[in-house]
Amino acid sequence: MEDFLFADEPDDNIEEAKNRKSWKVLIVDDDPEIHSVTKLALNDFEFQDRKLEFISAMSGEQARQMLTEHNDIAVVLLDVVMETDHAGLEVARFIREDLNNYYTRIILRTGQPGQAPERHVIINYDINDYKSKTDLTAQKLFTVIISTLRSYRDIVVIDENRRGLEKIIKSSANLFSIHSLEHFIEGIVQQLSSLLGGTQEAVYMTAVVAGPLPIDNVDDEKYYVFSGCGEYTDLQGKPLEEVVQGEKLASCKQALSQRDIVYGPDHVVAYCESKSNRGAILYMSGLQRSLNELDRHLIELFSLNVQIAFDNILKSRDIEETQKEIIDRIGRLIHAQNEVGSQHTRRMQGIADILAAKLGLDDELHERMVTAIPLYDIGKLTLSRAMLNKRESLSDDEFEKIKTHAQLGYEILKDSNRPLIKTAALLARDHHEHWDGSGYPNGLAGDNIFILSRITALASVYDVLRSDKAHKSAWDQQTSLAAIRDQRGKQFDPELVDLLTIHIDEVEAVRAQFPDE
Repeated sequence: MEDFLFADEPDDNIEEAKNRKSWKVLIVDDDPEIHSVTKLALNDFEFQDRKLEFISAMSGEQARQMLTEHNDIAVVLLDVVMETDHAGLEVARFIREDLNNYYTRIILRTGQPGQAPERHVIINYDINDYKSKTDLTAQKLFTVIISTLRSYRDIVVIDENRRGLEKIIKSSANLFSIHSLEHFIEGIVQQLSSLLGGTQEAVYMTAVVAGPLPIDNVDDEKYYVFSGCGEYTDLQGKPLEEVVQGEKLASCKQALSQRDIVYGPDHVVAYCESKSNRGAILYMSGLQRSLNELDRHLIELFSLNVQIAFDNILKSRDIEETQKEIIDRIGRLIHAQNEVGSQHTRRMQGIADILAAKLGLDDELHERMVTAIPLYDIGKLTLSRAMLNKRESLSDDEFEKIKTHAQLGYEILKDSNRPLIKTAALLARDHHEHWDGSGYPNGLAGDNIFILSRITALASVYDVLRSDKAHKSAWDQQTSLAAIRDQRGKQFDPELVDLLTIHIDEVEAVRAQFPDE
């Protein structure tokens, strides 16, 4: 017969295990001797270069407390009969139902098998193994712990992969925003981390500053954190030298200089090649096991492909920024024709941005409107500059001619299939429609006027009233706001007028930000 748990091996390695990455094992039993012999029997146990860390509970109540304090317990060795005949079973129920913990593996150990029938317990309490104390020798305990830890490890890896895939799937719905790209890379790094043994400490650093990173003085020769997890979470914008030091920094420098992958004792740095920028580096630390050939292959694939996605996003962003700049410059041309202030368009965009946000407008519509605003008066390019800037009163014929700019602007833009240009077409056509139906060109009223056109109209009129023109001086804030309120429910949407009034300080702050040159 094999030796029972009672053994004489020393307990020298337990403190060492506590100071290293370890597998946590909770022993729940009201017999102190069971705790002692279990620790002795498993004293030299090691799985994937990690030892065991033992946590003891002498009752079901203590077990619940330990389980609440430690959410990373891998295995529970659970006695059935303690302060009550079914205290252990209540602990099992607590783990699965109260904590919703389906990762921790539960091994039921009982000295009285008849009190907890095996079939009933396994089916009804989500127990992973059932052992009689008298049958559980040192060798059998070793075997069951090995198999249980393998199961726990695989469940954790699968869950890490699931959460990583969730991030990637969510990000792919809007992959062309920098914020989304950050989550995309974070998800991939999380998956790679789990495949390499579960490390949670990884950071992706680029030489390109992308997105709203908190960087005041960007150095073209430096690399900055783009995304990170573990101890590198929330370090976006920090330079490489502030994030890692010593031997690990040297590995990063080596990877950059050699444009290769560098493996350290507990970390790896992979250079990610770029065809259009200076590339990036993926740094992972706290590796919990030695990397095998498959691990290295995964890192190589990641380094070869992730920077391609990053570069493509940056190219898309550059196209979007170029589009916005072209539209902005056309807007400046339009308003130069009409002798409107050089920053009128930007002030309009800022005011419209505030109104849309306070109104709770859909994000996509909101952004599209702000981008399209510079084209709202494009129809005036078809009119003579002399007529647009005439100092004397316009004749009836001249006024009717000027009114055609709204429909003409719509005709210029209407045939596009691009959502942005289609939005600009509606802004051009409807920005002179009035809430009460007295506007032009179509006499639309109320909600029949496109909401973006209503916002644009109010932003335009308020800024024009507050600005100098060749034939008039700027009105003060109080006078301008009084004129707007006088047209509440007539020319302007009442709700928008109220929002403008409530948030007038924010509106004036935007105007101060973009003074005319």
